[in-house]
Amino acid sequence: MAAQLNTLLRAAYHHVCPVPPAAGAVSAVRRSTAAVLADWSLPPDVVEDVLLVVSELVTNAIIHARPPAVLRVSWRPDGGARTMSIEVTDAGPDLVTGCSRTGVDPDEHGRGETIVRALAARHGIRVHPGGVTRWAELAIGQDATSAGPGRVASAEPPERCARIA
Repeated sequence: MAAQLNTLLRAAYHHVCPVPPAAGAVSAVRRSTAAVLADWSLPPDVVEDVLLVVSELVTNAIIHARPPAVLRVSWRPDGGARTMSIEVTDAGPDLVTGCSRTGVDPDEHGRGETIVRALAARHGIRVHPGGVTRWAELAIGQDATSAGPGRVASAEPPERCARIA
């Protein structure tokens, strides 16, 4: 049993990053995630798509939800179906349903879900006690990495993960 768990852990990549409710958080989380994806040896086109989805989901949590929020990115490169999973969990909506946010320019907002839908093989929302998780799964091609499975990428400690520069 322990050997099976070790094999599973070695074949998976995980990144967990708290999202601070502050100006500059999206770019800080994006930079942190980009560094992790580079460690995972993913090709630039995959990194670009993942970072775009990360940006949209994190932006949504910062603008529309209550803190705290946490980003989770995971990838299991072994096997036939390679999927990058991206989740942002927050404490739930900050507005009562049906209320509109004053001062929000519709030309600057409202395209995130469309972008996520276009890039993701699957996406959705899970509502659970204490919060909401918005998630997306991106299909990753067989040759999406030059490094084979067998190592776990270590995420930066949470206090450094979303440091705002």
